[in-house]
Amino acid sequence: MIDLPDSAAIAAVFTDPRSYAAMAVSILAGAVRGFSGFGSALIFVPLMSALYDPRTAAGTFLLIDFAVALAVLPTVWREAHWRDVFPLATAAVIAAQFGALILIYTDAITLRWGIAIVVLILLAVLISGWRYRGRPTLPVTLGVGALAGGLGGAIQIVGPPVIVYWLGSMSSPAVVRANLNAFFSLFACALIVTYVARGLLPAHVITLALLLGPLQVLALRSGARLFRLASAETYRRAAYAIVAAAALVSMPILDGLFR
Repeated sequence: MIDLPDSAAIAAVFTDPRSYAAMAVSILAGAVRGFSGFGSALIFVPLMSALYDPRTAAGTFLLIDFAVALAVLPTVWREAHWRDVFPLATAAVIAAQFGALILIYTDAITLRWGIAIVVLILLAVLISGWRYRGRPTLPVTLGVGALAGGLGGAIQIVGPPVIVYWLGSMSSPAVVRANLNAFFSLFACALIVTYVARGLLPAHVITLALLLGPLQVLALRSGARLFRLASAETYRRAAYAIVAAAALVSMPILDGLFR
C-alpha cells in the first residue's frame, strides 16, 4: 500500500527549512542533466542523502524518474533494440531486489559514505573515457545489468555502468540513446513496485517528489537550451566538477559544516 500524503505531511515538508535546499539540489541536478546528458542521480542522491537520509533521497529520485520514464517510453518503443534491452533490464530488476535490502538495513551514515565513494569511482571512470570494447555477450550483459540494478536498488545510481557498456558498442548513437531510455524506463517502472512493497515510499517522500519533480523537469529543459551556447566538452567538464563537488560535500565528515 502507498501511504498517500495528507495535509499534515504536506505541511511538514513545506515548513521544513531543508525543503529550500532540496529545491536547489533538484534544480541543479536537472540543469546538469539537461546540458550534459547525465549526472542527475550522481548529484541528487548524495546531496539529498546529506540533507535528509539515503532512503528519502532514493525514494524521491525514483518517483521523479518514474514520471519521466512514463513520458519517455512511448517515444523510444519503436527505436529501441529490445533484444539488447530485455536481458540487461531483467538482470537489473532481479539485482535491485537485493539493492533495496541494502537500502533498508544498512546504517544511514555507512550508506552515505558508500554513496560518496561510488559516485567518485563512477565519475573517475566517466572522466577517463573508458568504454567496454569487448563483444556484448550474454554473460557480460547480465553482469552489467546486475551491477547497475544493485546500485539502482540501493542508491538509485543505475546509469553509469550501462552507459559505459553500451557506448562502446557498434550501435549508432540514436539506437544507444533509445536503448538507454528504454532500459531506464523499464527499470524505474519495475523498481517502483519493489519500493512500494518494501515501504520505501512514505508520505513525506511522495510529497517531496511532487514538490521537486516539476522543478527538475523545468531545469532539465532550461539546461538543454543552454547546451547550444558552448561546446559539449565544456559542459561535460562543468558536469564533472559539479558531480565531484556534490560527492565531496555530501560526506558525513562535513556534517558539522553543512547541517
